[in-house]
Amino acid sequence: MDLVIKNTRVIDGTGGASYRADVAMDNGRIAEIHRPGEGPRPTATRTLDGQDLALSPGFIDMHAHSDLALLRDPDHSAKAAQGVTLEVLGQDGLSYAPVDDRTLAEVRRSIAGWNGDGSDIDFDWRTVGEYLDRLDRGIAVNAAYLIPQGTVRMYAVGWDDRDATDAELDHMRRLVAEGLEQGAVGMSSGLTYTPGMYAKDAELTELCRTVAAYDGYYCPHHRSYGAGALDAYREMVELTRTAGCALHLAHATMNFGVNKGKGVDLLALLDEAIAAGADISLDTYPYTPGATTLVAMLPSWANEGGPDATLARLRDDAASERIREHVEEIGSDGCHGVPIEWDRIEISGTTNPALASYVGKTVAESAAERGETPWVTARRLLLEDSLGSTILQHVGHEENVRAIMRHPVHTGGSDGILQGTKPHPRAYGTFPHYLGHYARDLGVLSLEETVAHLTSRPAARLRLPDRGLIREGYRADLVLFDPETVAAGSTFESPRTLPVGIPHVFIDGKPVIEDGRRTDVLAGRSVRRTPGPSSV
Repeated sequence: MDLVIKNTRVIDGTGGASYRADVAMDNGRIAEIHRPGEGPRPTATRTLDGQDLALSPGFIDMHAHSDLALLRDPDHSAKAAQGVTLEVLGQDGLSYAPVDDRTLAEVRRSIAGWNGDGSDIDFDWRTVGEYLDRLDRGIAVNAAYLIPQGTVRMYAVGWDDRDATDAELDHMRRLVAEGLEQGAVGMSSGLTYTPGMYAKDAELTELCRTVAAYDGYYCPHHRSYGAGALDAYREMVELTRTAGCALHLAHATMNFGVNKGKGVDLLALLDEAIAAGADISLDTYPYTPGATTLVAMLPSWANEGGPDATLARLRDDAASERIREHVEEIGSDGCHGVPIEWDRIEISGTTNPALASYVGKTVAESAAERGETPWVTARRLLLEDSLGSTILQHVGHEENVRAIMRHPVHTGGSDGILQGTKPHPRAYGTFPHYLGHYARDLGVLSLEETVAHLTSRPAARLRLPDRGLIREGYRADLVLFDPETVAAGSTFESPRTLPVGIPHVFIDGKPVIEDGRRTDVLAGRSVRRTPGPSSV
């Protein structure tokens, strides 16, 4: 054998009781699980003592924004050090494939706040398959990909707020089908982000029919997480029921003051649908604040036509005043139908270094320092940062976070944005925070249950036949951690601090983290769905 981890506490990903065993790896697979008293113990060229540690399957980040970070940062300790062995990219309806030259330029600008402008990346792909081929050259952790519906609409329709023509809808169907044939696991949407939010349910349903034909799943960031959130969740349940498509709800939170205590209402809605036969799962991060871009707070009509049109409206005093009215008084669809609270909007990063003094302060604080109204400050940031500023939005509720993470269809997703001077700590801390804070310290879930939420359940959603469990013959994507000390190092004050208590991480049996330090191993590759529609 290549490696044996001796006498470790095996938390196998099923949610069942842990047990003691030696676990041997060979040729990238789990070769033997040997319990005490079962005969000769396995031997190997290398041995690790797991006496005081727990061994689990590698963690699967069901909602990641590492689309370019995996290419620019071979180290990628933000995820590798957490024990993440697989990330799902292409989230919130916006990513970098499929594209043509025009669409690529537009999407790079529109999500620069998430991933940087890409000036350091060689965009030598246009299709989903070519992007996955690029990942296969070697990355820090494995990655699966969702076809981004907003990018697809940008490609086929543009930035107009209108119905797609029959020809445009056919074009979008082809793009989605091609992406699925090339290895994507499903389709995502960002229905509070332009231009994906301009798609009506009938259009989304037709695209979901294509996803269903390939046995993929639909992962929407739905139309509201604030006012009308329950109706927005219900809309997605009904849409996928009509399309016959599996549904995975992205960062399924219940935020803003209007939803305090309503996590249980969301779960009741989902339980009813599941009892009626719906195939539903969801992911969350174990924190109350959210994170996105400042421009995302604007009403959808302000973003129609793309970034240049948005900037032109912001420069025009009359249009800017109309935007302010929608954001501050009416409640824009970009801010989930809730009037914005500037004292809860913290600037987490800017692409323009000259604006660095705004980072770490709320818009209200920066406005007070300058003796101006918050909208004047926000408008300046949007214009001078070319829409690239990122924010933390402090609008969540702890009781909702805990209620939702207990649900049987729950999985873990960091929603980690790695850009910015002061990113959300979830990017560096989600998985150890689940294990340490919520499982060990608070007992919201048992450690065994928590591991199942982070491993086998997401693997089942992704339909991966050999990941997510500690089983003989399964891939040796494994995490060896200390249940007594594992914890997120990242905080809102120091968000890039790495976790503690995770000394070893393996991908295909290769050490990615060794004695708590990142190795130079690039064992990650694309993880692709089986080609061909399920009906064939």
